[in-house]
Amino acid sequence: MKREEKGNRGRLGGETFKVAQQLPTTSTVVVTMTSTEHVYFILTKRPEAPGHLKAGSICYAPEIKYKRRVHSNKVNVTPFDSQTNLDYAIDLDYMTELSAEHTELLLALPDDKERLQWFQEKSALQTAVGLSEGNAIIVLEGEDEMKGIIRYVGTVSGPKYKRPLAGKFFGIELQGADKGKGTCNGRYLYKDYFSCEKKCAVFVPFSKVRPLVPISLTPTAPEPPPQQQPEALLPGDRVTYFIEDKLGHGMVVDVLKEDGERFVRISTDMDENGKMGGELKILLHCVVKGEVSAAEPEKMDIDTPPTKSKASDPDTLLSVNSLVEVKLALRRSYGIIRWIGNLPDKEQTMAGLELDEDMGVSDGTFKGERYFCCPPKRGLFLKLSSCRPDSRFQSLSANHSEKMPQLEDTEVAMGHSTGRLETVPPISTEQVSRILTGRMKGIQGHCNSCYMDAALFSLFSCSSVLDSMLYKSTEPQDAPIQRTLLCDIVNPLRSKGFVDGRYVMKLRQQLEKHGYSHSFTTDEKDPEEFLIVIMHHILSLDPLLKLSAGGKVQESYCYQIFLDQNHSLVLPTVQQLLEHSFHSGRLKLAEVPSCLILQMPRFGKKFKMFDKIIPSLELDVTDLLSDGPQQCIICGNMAAEQCNDCFKDPVFSCTGFKVFCRMCSTQVHSHQQRRSHRPAALDVPKEYVGHHSPHTLTRDKLELFAVLCIETSHYVSFIKYGPSPEDWLFFDSMADREGGTDGFNIPEVCVCPEVGTYLEMPPAELASQAPRDMKGVAKRLFCDAYMYLYQSTSMCLYR
Repeated sequence: MKREEKGNRGRLGGETFKVAQQLPTTSTVVVTMTSTEHVYFILTKRPEAPGHLKAGSICYAPEIKYKRRVHSNKVNVTPFDSQTNLDYAIDLDYMTELSAEHTELLLALPDDKERLQWFQEKSALQTAVGLSEGNAIIVLEGEDEMKGIIRYVGTVSGPKYKRPLAGKFFGIELQGADKGKGTCNGRYLYKDYFSCEKKCAVFVPFSKVRPLVPISLTPTAPEPPPQQQPEALLPGDRVTYFIEDKLGHGMVVDVLKEDGERFVRISTDMDENGKMGGELKILLHCVVKGEVSAAEPEKMDIDTPPTKSKASDPDTLLSVNSLVEVKLALRRSYGIIRWIGNLPDKEQTMAGLELDEDMGVSDGTFKGERYFCCPPKRGLFLKLSSCRPDSRFQSLSANHSEKMPQLEDTEVAMGHSTGRLETVPPISTEQVSRILTGRMKGIQGHCNSCYMDAALFSLFSCSSVLDSMLYKSTEPQDAPIQRTLLCDIVNPLRSKGFVDGRYVMKLRQQLEKHGYSHSFTTDEKDPEEFLIVIMHHILSLDPLLKLSAGGKVQESYCYQIFLDQNHSLVLPTVQQLLEHSFHSGRLKLAEVPSCLILQMPRFGKKFKMFDKIIPSLELDVTDLLSDGPQQCIICGNMAAEQCNDCFKDPVFSCTGFKVFCRMCSTQVHSHQQRRSHRPAALDVPKEYVGHHSPHTLTRDKLELFAVLCIETSHYVSFIKYGPSPEDWLFFDSMADREGGTDGFNIPEVCVCPEVGTYLEMPPAELASQAPRDMKGVAKRLFCDAYMYLYQSTSMCLYR
């Protein structure tokens, strides 16, 4: 070990930059077997035996042995850090399975404690998986941040004992002012991985790297749907069970587990011959708690050609697409009417419901004939007179015949859109007080959904900048997600001012089924993670942001603001933060974005960089564009040069890049304090060459329309809904922060005109305001801002 450390110092230079010296020699190994032959685990708890294994230890087991275990919850695993091939029997309750990609990243970390900490940062792991050669990144070392380009991603040579995987490192070539702060020239332990100047390269694990421009998420393999837990049914519960095309009722006697399968023993109301009494053992997934009152048993025949929906009954207030509630067994269930008409041998008018939960008996078929399309066990046929308007919406509208946008017949039958659906326009300034404000308004929170609730409310309640997402053509397998977003979330929000939490859960289930995260329905996530999945992976929306860096265009959906350590900002505006970030990263806008999503600077997820940030109601991006004429900041004539060294000079304005005409630049840099500055020539568009003054220059500005804030892991949002200074809304999807017995929370939307009052204060007075003394909810906007959303009213017309 001592010889190896000496080799590190000799080859990596032994400089004060310590990242490369922290490479864990026990995890940098030679790959000798394919990762597909093994299963990988991380210990999340320290096992009782063997005593030397700790939480955070990473282990592997041959896949064939893992699959052959019978009636055992233990797996024989080999720790990666062990210098022998001994394996140990560890209970699965102490371990969590890892993907091969995440295993490689975690193996690059030096110890078990750090691996466990970063294993819990799912978004960081997922972002690291998406990093590749050529990405611009920031290297973190203590409080220092250095800019670089990824030149190598992979393992580095090390000990020779066999292991199926090795730690994955990132070889970085440092850029700009950070050149010379590295430890080597791309060579590590006598092997060349890439080539660069002396002391301009470092090798680091993923924990030391973050992208300069956000990297799109990489979808993961879908996780199989979880099995229904036996605790859902208890002895004495009344249930409905399904056997082929027959439906029956009974009482639970016991819940069993045999050979890995779960069964329910039921005392039936009738046996298979129609006589009273009897006992039956049936698979758990064929049993539903409660008594389903169906018109008749239905056959689960999904191959039957669809038939056209019949007309709605003119004598009832309910119609197709009405939201309703029905009483099943001893509880209320909610759903939407998908069909109304007459069924064979039934005189009454019947309704076909798509329920919110798996409490139905079919997928929209009745006796082998299809009347509508829905997921299995969501369809239910019953008398129309048994339906009642959804009581959760009665305070919203007395007109229960108001319909949701009607889907085309082919869409109902096939489950995806074949044409453009109707989109309800955003809520106008005049409609806000009537439609959107009050308790049980907005989007209802449920099961850690606040990140999605706040993002959706911000994007769609009062803005149409991203409405193209709702009706753009998409792949057939993704159309149901787009339809849920449009028909079940955006349109109800805009027309009724309320979205039931079950519909957001439906969207989360669809995303989870597609494989973009195994925990979309359970865990708290970041808004940008959800937005990138929806915009990029599902709807294939063109990137919102195009950045020019070093002559190359980089595309993204969100922009994370990074600042130099010597930024000198105390009470910054969003305009200043964006300009300082662009200046630090040598970035420009390749074009004016129709929608700009900005993430505020933070030390990790938990620590804010500033006590307060002042919202910029308008962002002037004219000087941030890579192409286009610019005006001299002194005389207003055509600018020909830009000076980065003057950017932070206190003599000039605290905002805006410092651009000058040639005459003013000469005068400014003749001062003794600026003679060392190196102004750079601007690219003046050909049509403006020779012009003395750009009289026709129009400033490109973006308007603020929403702000997402986070406090104690809970997301809320503010909406700028009108032109007046006091036109602000505050939305919290979990205003009660507890929820009822069913886990659903009470959302609330309220006006907050006090925000406008603080925005009109002089900066010095605003800085003196103690957060705890600020009126209303204004403190949360100024102190807890996480993401700002801006729109271009002109560019959104073209995209």
